[in-house]
Amino acid sequence: MKKIHKVLAGSLLAAVLTGGTGAAAAGLDGDGVYGSGDSSQLMTNVTQFAGTGDFGDQEGSSAKSTFRAPQSVAVAADGSLIIADARNNAIRKISGGTVQTVAGVSKVVDQRGFPIGGLHDGTSDASFFQAPAGIALDGNGNIYVADSANNAVRKVDPAGNVTTIAGDGIIGDKNGKGKEARFHNPKDVAVAADGTVYVADTLNHAIRKIATDGTVTTLNALSDRAIEKKPGTVEPAGDFADGPIAKAKFNEPSGLAVDKKGNLYVSDSGNQRIRYIDFAAGTVTTAAGAGEAGKNLYAAGDFADGAATKARFNFPAGLGMTQEGGLLIADSLNHSIRYLFEGAVQTIAGDGGQFSGSDNGPDRAASFNNPSDVAEGADGSIYVADASNNQIRLISPYRLPTDLSGGDDIKVVYETKQIEFDAQPELSNGRTMVPVRAIAEAAGFTVEYIDEGKLILLEKDGVTVEMAIGRETVRTVENGREDTVRPIDAAPYLKDGFTMVPVRFFAEQIGMDVQWNQEHRTAILRGKAK
Repeated sequence: MKKIHKVLAGSLLAAVLTGGTGAAAAGLDGDGVYGSGDSSQLMTNVTQFAGTGDFGDQEGSSAKSTFRAPQSVAVAADGSLIIADARNNAIRKISGGTVQTVAGVSKVVDQRGFPIGGLHDGTSDASFFQAPAGIALDGNGNIYVADSANNAVRKVDPAGNVTTIAGDGIIGDKNGKGKEARFHNPKDVAVAADGTVYVADTLNHAIRKIATDGTVTTLNALSDRAIEKKPGTVEPAGDFADGPIAKAKFNEPSGLAVDKKGNLYVSDSGNQRIRYIDFAAGTVTTAAGAGEAGKNLYAAGDFADGAATKARFNFPAGLGMTQEGGLLIADSLNHSIRYLFEGAVQTIAGDGGQFSGSDNGPDRAASFNNPSDVAEGADGSIYVADASNNQIRLISPYRLPTDLSGGDDIKVVYETKQIEFDAQPELSNGRTMVPVRAIAEAAGFTVEYIDEGKLILLEKDGVTVEMAIGRETVRTVENGREDTVRPIDAAPYLKDGFTMVPVRFFAEQIGMDVQWNQEHRTAILRGKAK
């Protein structure tokens, strides 16, 4: 199998597994790391970058900072992050491990103590926003903001001065110049190299264009579809149509990204698709996903990786281009970060389903809660606005150690360190068997062997794992209370005085994530939460 991504300098997303025989065929026990039988999976680690997860507006140290539903993240030329902190009605900056507000203040709070926003231009300490959503940066360091609840597009210059470049705060779908134009809950903006600003005008189901002179035009056809949500009640709804730009239709577009050609990717959230506007060809096409709303307000959400036409999303939101030309997707209600590249979609972090959480750790073992935006840094690091966790998360690629030894022998790596065994791991009936003591002690477990009953006892932090030579079950006791017995697909056995266990089953039993790298014939074990 070919590499999934082109290996380009500076792009850490190019750090991929290059094997192609699948986990089971390669010797790692089981049906593949994620049940697919294919080991071609980007390996990443997810960690907290900023925000404790509490709902607040604490500034200072990024580790102790707090946010209120951050909706968007962008990377500035100097490597700092710009955040649209929606429920704080503020634009914030993370630089050098410190969080500070660069624009937007709240002088009044509601009865629950939450900041009340407004629409007012001015200096950084005298400007107001109302649920700022998407943001984008131009080459001069200006920040463009889709100020969603103000139905306006704002600009923050490098000195922190805020101006309204389009929209007057009143809901509408009017074209015109500057404040003559009207929007309806715009959720994202993107800036082209020539200074043109594109707007995802979400509840108008439209993509709008703001020329450098401030003139606003609508690119696509507006929807005239309506649905009867309940007898006697009709509600306007978005629609779907590919084809010429002027005839194309969208359903609550919520994310935008400009590629190197100057064309535009769109998260067409209500249609569960990623759309592509090719300005030279004058067309809108579906880049990934499928589904139509029919008589419903939205198309049904789902989850599937694979070929772009077969991939499925659940309200995709913010988008980000990578240096190798791929598209990062914050798949909000799948609580996952997806990656579209060369006609295929892959999940690079998150559980790929409808279960939210806040766990850090390896790629698919990590969890998010309504991630709303994603951006790649100059070094290839990926930043996520994890809205309902009130955090900014960091996705970093996993790399094998460069000093692997053992040639073509089977090897095992724990985190980033190769485990040294006194007995060589081996294949037995299609399972990779390894000496238990070295692998358990590498993970911090104490190991005890009891001759009577030929028992192997592993203990760590109140958890005891009990296995036995020749026994096809494993028993786990947590804090002396929870007692679980599970079948094991290959019973432990003795060889030359060493107890051999199946690496994948054993590692997963003690809470590890397991992947196989066929190129280096290496089983990679990582902790599931950090």
